[in-house]
Amino acid sequence: MSRRSWSFSSVRLRTKRTSEDETSDGFRRRDRLFSSVRENRRRRMFPPGEDEEDKGAMKRLSTMWTSFRGKISRDRVPKEPDSPLSSELAPVEEKPRDQRYTSGQFFFEYLVVVSLKKTKSGVYEPQITYQFPKKDGMVRFQKEEEEKTLKAITLFCFPEGINWAPLTEYCSETFSFVLTEIDGSRRNGYCRRLLPHGNGARPPEAYCIISKVACFGLFSKIFDEVEKRRQKSMAMIYPFMQSLREAPFPAPGNTVNIKSFIPESGTEIISLTRPIDSWLEHVDFRVLFRCLTDEEVLQVFAATVLERRIIFIAEELGTLSQVIHAVTVLLYPFIWQHTLISIVPEILIDVVMAPTPYLLGVQKRLADQVTDQGDLLAVDLSEGRKQTFIRENGDEDSILPHKLKEEILQALKSRNENATLEELNRVVPEAFLPFFMKTVGHFSKYIVRNGPGQPGQFQKRNFYKALESKSTRHFVKKFVETQMFDLFIQEAEQRPTNQNGFFEQKIAEYQRKVREKTKKH
Repeated sequence: MSRRSWSFSSVRLRTKRTSEDETSDGFRRRDRLFSSVRENRRRRMFPPGEDEEDKGAMKRLSTMWTSFRGKISRDRVPKEPDSPLSSELAPVEEKPRDQRYTSGQFFFEYLVVVSLKKTKSGVYEPQITYQFPKKDGMVRFQKEEEEKTLKAITLFCFPEGINWAPLTEYCSETFSFVLTEIDGSRRNGYCRRLLPHGNGARPPEAYCIISKVACFGLFSKIFDEVEKRRQKSMAMIYPFMQSLREAPFPAPGNTVNIKSFIPESGTEIISLTRPIDSWLEHVDFRVLFRCLTDEEVLQVFAATVLERRIIFIAEELGTLSQVIHAVTVLLYPFIWQHTLISIVPEILIDVVMAPTPYLLGVQKRLADQVTDQGDLLAVDLSEGRKQTFIRENGDEDSILPHKLKEEILQALKSRNENATLEELNRVVPEAFLPFFMKTVGHFSKYIVRNGPGQPGQFQKRNFYKALESKSTRHFVKKFVETQMFDLFIQEAEQRPTNQNGFFEQKIAEYQRKVREKTKKH
């Protein structure tokens, strides 16, 4: 195995917290990646009786990844040119890292331009034609792995593969994807596809920003500026990106101003603001609730909570990435622990055969290749569809306790018909977060510690038996077996008793309201 390798695995590795994880309110964000498997409490990945068959499937899947990486290495990695790929795209020399970045981070790692180049066989193949900034000083194996990663990025920018032809009209679209390294670290890819300025038919091109920061709204605004400059001149993009790279990344709720000069317009000030609730900055709930009814969203939520295999199908790449990211945010304060590929490239479509839980986004034209799987929830998001759930297990509507499900629906009805992003960011968490407070909000009472400063031990059986409602107890008994809950409890066991996060604060507020209501009656 190479020392560094990208993959689609979502196995989490426990990492040391740093000050970079702190939000503006002093509480740590839960966007790091951790291992959800303990040395002394290792759960079985497959149910009894299915080990050999499913392990064989996983072996075939692993072989597919290895084969694919080999293909990238052999056939798709061109020799790096000695000079810039375009006279108009002269590389900008990267400046030394300023002291202000020691406790902060860059907006992005690099920007790549992916163009469709016609091959000798007459098909259009996506190729990286520029990278900013260039990475120098890497040893050989680092350079080889970086090239493989960059080539993999082309698949996500153009997941349709070689099925392209020159166009005279093309509406630009923005979407995102996630690259998970073999060590568990995660990088976000933000992509804007557009038709380059010119006359006559021409293939679209893609601008892709790779960043460790998960903030879709912020990068969408950055792409607006990139596209505006692209229409004037390709060369105007890179001074703007250089200014952006030099700017300190703002804390939640703060703004950074970027100066950028545009001929005929002069110097412009671009303001980039992060939302106060940093866990909501990578999501746009409008797309989710435009594609699905409230009842359908709840069925998807129920299947996701129990970590099932779910495939979303749509024609637009932006719809797929936004819906999948929105669904994962509904799980807060829990984190999806399994495979997540918001847009599956056609060459990797066999990933649908994986026997383990996943959230996958598949383009409509490939629907027939993925809906023949068993034990699957396939959700059609496209307009004019005949039915939303192409495949389902049949119990999605009965997973959640009926009373709590009705409370979520009632809370969602409080939004306006054409709710703004800000309104949805307020209404949706207020609808879903209480569900977890009422089902598992008593978890801290069942973490037993042998003494101050000692790690705790979760009393699982006593925890779910403490619930009075039979339907809620039935749900929680299944939920505690998920990896997302296991990770959450591991963190709680290791966390000092006097250190409470956002979820614990909300639980305390809820319990206080319950006590006050009880006193009045």
